[in-house]
Amino acid sequence: MKKIGFIPLRKGSKGIPNKNKRKMVGRPLFTWVLGEAIFSNLDEVYIYTDDQDLIDFVKKEYYWTPKVKAILRSEASATDTASTEFAILEFSDKLNYNFDVFCLLQATSPFTQRDNINDCLNKLTEGYDSALTVVNTHRFLWNENGTPINYNPKSRPRRQDFEGMLVENGAVYTITKEALKNNKNRLGDKIAVVKMAEDSLLEIDTESDWIAVESLLMERQKREKKSDRITHVVLDVDGVFTDGTITYTKEGEHTKNFDMRDGMGLEILRQFNVQVMVMTSEDSALVAKRMNKLKIEHVFLGVKDKFTLLNKIIIDQGITLSNIAYVGDDVNDLTNICSVGWSLAPNNATDIVKQNADIVLSKNSGAGAIREASQFIMNYNKRF
Repeated sequence: MKKIGFIPLRKGSKGIPNKNKRKMVGRPLFTWVLGEAIFSNLDEVYIYTDDQDLIDFVKKEYYWTPKVKAILRSEASATDTASTEFAILEFSDKLNYNFDVFCLLQATSPFTQRDNINDCLNKLTEGYDSALTVVNTHRFLWNENGTPINYNPKSRPRRQDFEGMLVENGAVYTITKEALKNNKNRLGDKIAVVKMAEDSLLEIDTESDWIAVESLLMERQKREKKSDRITHVVLDVDGVFTDGTITYTKEGEHTKNFDMRDGMGLEILRQFNVQVMVMTSEDSALVAKRMNKLKIEHVFLGVKDKFTLLNKIIIDQGITLSNIAYVGDDVNDLTNICSVGWSLAPNNATDIVKQNADIVLSKNSGAGAIREASQFIMNYNKRF
């Protein structure tokens, strides 16, 4: 049974410009749901967009998985007035309905997790032809004419005694091919509901919404953190190995300064069976050469979605996020900082990273911060 995911994206956004590509906790907004879709039970995940830059980004960023594909959508399907169903049916025709199960995922629902997707997929094996995610809200609802919808105001129930109502949160929809073809709609005739956390009801339409959702996502990631023996340390480069500055020559080449003490710290860590990895958004031959000199085998250059790649690494290595220490300094490290077992930031890191890191080091980047982090890891691992 072939199960495909579908994430429709448009260039335009009236409320928040470039919303889908804007960084939410340091990652492009759409990558929150894409990353979870990659590690779900979906067989393929399609980005359907009118933005060629975004297509190029997807092809470059997710080269490591054949599961993700990006297709250019028509202008007609990307207008303000075009319905999502229009895009779904146009896309399905392009694929000649070469799937058994279709899963619509909304990029503006960053709270979606792989379990939510899998739960909706599983409902289709239980006799339902479609499923959607909902939130159980305990709000008291009213009509405009002043009449209550879901409770008796003269006998106001306590929250714990109030069943509330299920509200569609617009995050995940699954449907069989047959039901999609017959109904020409994201939902069929026999519909199952899958509950998600109440936070997922928030919509991102204004700057205030963005701030609220970003704060809730960071808190969720930190709430799910667990600490175990550190088996892997992952480091950013600029602002961690270096002081974050670059020197250019008249020929255009540049230099970076590295602290020799940091290299010694990493060498000692490896002697204690802690694997060292480097993950940076820069694709620099100079960095590659330095990491080769330090004998660091796992070096990932040009990474923009660091959290999804980190999830691939833990699966490949047979570990969990609780086994990882991460050292980063800027906003593109933020999701990893909020998620791993131990996160550390140089003393001169950006304020947002220092506010969310577990440890703020006394040393600056490029001036012994990695050596200090290495010592912390060695001391911490002694308890195991």
